[in-house]
Order: sequence, then C-alpha cells, then structure tokens
Amino acid sequence: MYDLSILAIIWISVLVASFIAHHTRLTPVLWYLFLGALMVNLGFLPETMPIFIVDFAELGIIVIMFALGFEENTDHFLRSVKRSWGIALFGALIPFLTAYTVAINIWSDHNIALLCGLAMTATAVSLTMVSLQSEGLAKSPAAVGIMTSTVIDSISSVALVAILIPITTGTASLSVDGVFLTIGKVMVFFVIVTFFGAWLFPADKGWLTKIPFFKHLNLPVMLAMGRGQYMILALLLIAVLVGVLAHKFGFHPAVGAYMAGLIIKKEYFDFHPERQVDFHQQAMEMINNIAYSWIGPVFFVTLGCKLIFDSELAITVLPYSLTLFVCLFVAQVLSAGLAARFTGNFDWASSWMIGFGMLGRAELAFVVMDIAFIEHQIFTLETFYTLMLTAFLLNICVPLTIRWWKPRMPANTVSTQQPP
Repeated sequence: MYDLSILAIIWISVLVASFIAHHTRLTPVLWYLFLGALMVNLGFLPETMPIFIVDFAELGIIVIMFALGFEENTDHFLRSVKRSWGIALFGALIPFLTAYTVAINIWSDHNIALLCGLAMTATAVSLTMVSLQSEGLAKSPAAVGIMTSTVIDSISSVALVAILIPITTGTASLSVDGVFLTIGKVMVFFVIVTFFGAWLFPADKGWLTKIPFFKHLNLPVMLAMGRGQYMILALLLIAVLVGVLAHKFGFHPAVGAYMAGLIIKKEYFDFHPERQVDFHQQAMEMINNIAYSWIGPVFFVTLGCKLIFDSELAITVLPYSLTLFVCLFVAQVLSAGLAARFTGNFDWASSWMIGFGMLGRAELAFVVMDIAFIEHQIFTLETFYTLMLTAFLLNICVPLTIRWWKPRMPANTVSTQQPP
C-alpha cells in the first residue's frame, strides 16, 4: 500500500497544479514540477521513488510523446511546410547554438552543452496555443505559422534526440564511423516505423490484401474489435511496442512513441458507421486525457522531486539561469520573428507574435533533462537546476508577451468571440 499512497499524493498534486494552471494561464507542467519539488522538500514524498512509481512515470512519458505525435495532422503539416520551413529552421537552430554557447562557457563540457542546446530547442506548442486561444488569436496566421513550425521542430528534435543521446552517453563513438553508425541506426529505425505506417497498418487495401494472413492483420481491424471498446488498448499497445523497438535500437522509448503517434492516420478509424461515433476524435480525447491528466503528469511530478532545495546551489545557478534566459529570449524572438517575415512573408506584427509564441519549453525539454540527468548522469545538479529555472522563466513569458503584443495585431486576425 506504500506505493499506492505515494501515487495518491502525486495525483492530489496533479489536481492542485491543474487548478493553479487554469487561473494563472501557465502550462500545468510547470506546476507539476513545482509541486513535486515542494512536496519532496516538505517530506510528503520520498527522495528515492519506489520502482512502481518509476516505471509508472516512464509509461507516462511514453504516452505523452505518443499523444503529441497522434494529435498532429500530417496533411495540414505538409501543406504549411513551404511557408514555415524558415521559422522552424532558424527558430530552432539559433536557440540551439545559443544554449550550446552559453553552456560550454559555463561548464566547459561538450556533452553537457550539446544536450543543453537540445533541451532548449523544441517549442511548447500546447502552452502557446492555449495562450493564443485565450486572446482570440487561435485562428490567426501567426497561430498557423507557430503550429506548423513547432511540428517541424518536434520531428527534428526527436530525430536529434535519437542521434545525440547515444553519442553523448558514450554508446556511440564521436568518430566519423561512430556518427554514421548512429545516423544509420536512426534511418533504419525510421524506415521500419514508416513501413508499418505505410504498408502494414492500412493492410485492408492494396497488394497486401492478396495475402490471406495480412488481410485480417491490420490496424483498422484491431481498432474496431468489440465495437471499438479495445481501441485505446490497441493504440497504447502500439505506443509501447514501438517504444520498446526504439529502446532496442539504443534510443529513448519516447522517440518510438512519438513516431508511433505520427504514423496513425484518421482514416484508420472509419469503422462501425452504424454507431454514428467519431472514433478518431474519441480516441484523441481519451489519449490526451490519459497523457495529460493522470499518467503523464506522474512523470513531471517525479521529475520535480529531484529538485532538493539547497540555498547555496540556488544562489549559484541563478546567474546562470538569468544569463541563459536572456540570451534565449533574444535569440528565439529575433530568429523566429525575422524568419517569419523574410522566409514566410508574414506581416511584421504577426512575425513578432510568432517569435513570442515560440518562447515556451515543455515536454521534450523535460524528456531530454530526464535522460541526461536521471538516466545517464550527464548533467550536473547545477545544470539541471539551471535548465529547469530557465524553462520556467521562458514559459512565464509566453502568455505575458502574447497579451502585451495583441493590440498591435491586425484587427482581422483577432476573434471577437471570447474563449470559453
């Protein structure tokens, strides 16, 4: 019962964090981390979690990454790439180089600097979209530009996680042969996952239907079992299995889970028309509920439990965090804003809004921190605290800067309807 008691305390903190997040308009992830740190320092949670909680948290990040991939609209993404490629490229490359430069000057460690750059690359799209929605800007050109570029950033960041983690942890060599071997493994993994997505999953059509065994072995059939009641089980099974496959290739399971979500298409859910149910929407709502409401948050609360308060350490990392925050703020806004104006042909007001909207850092940043600090001990405690505080400051800036810049947006991009 001890493990279940800890889980109950964590779930109580999730409810409290969600309540606070709703009233502060900040991402709940920040409050999960904060309450995890608060409770471990007050003695309500242990510094060393039992294995049940550790494994439960691991499942949480797998489901979160699967949900992030599953909710992406691949077709919409491909249509918007042409206009947003520059925002994604420069809006990720410049912050990566900025974080790398600051980290290498502070800690003089190449591996730490690489992973600091990686952690500070991907934008927290959920935080930005919630902030834009609250200001009536969710349908604006700036919102479309942010959404598309962050999808590109997420995909490229996941690929970089797969490449850089084996190199920085020493499981792959920094030699040319070692780098090419790692890249080769990444390509083989992506080819295997793509094969499942393109040929095996939709096996109810095409040449595979001529093979008796494969005719009945396809994802739509699995999802439709029992009038759709096993749909979520089938999806979670795919997320876990592809995560295990990624682990076999030497990558983090979260990489596989994200790819699994990306290759599952809406047309796989066109079954049982007599029930008049949108199974795809239902599945997305249930997966998001699992990922963001009761399993996924356990990962962030337990990650926050690693923040044992130390006044001397806090004084040490504060200048580092403020330096990294200021540098990233300037680099992110300038790189994304200028790229939006000159490669995406957005107007100046929308361009700067895109720059402000891409300041947030959330799920993928904390996945990288977890891998680098908890799993492989690449980050020092100083580095971990510095990145956590930096991410917190960047996320606070998102709703504040969006609200501040809103009056400068063209009138036809602002919805007159108040969000619920």
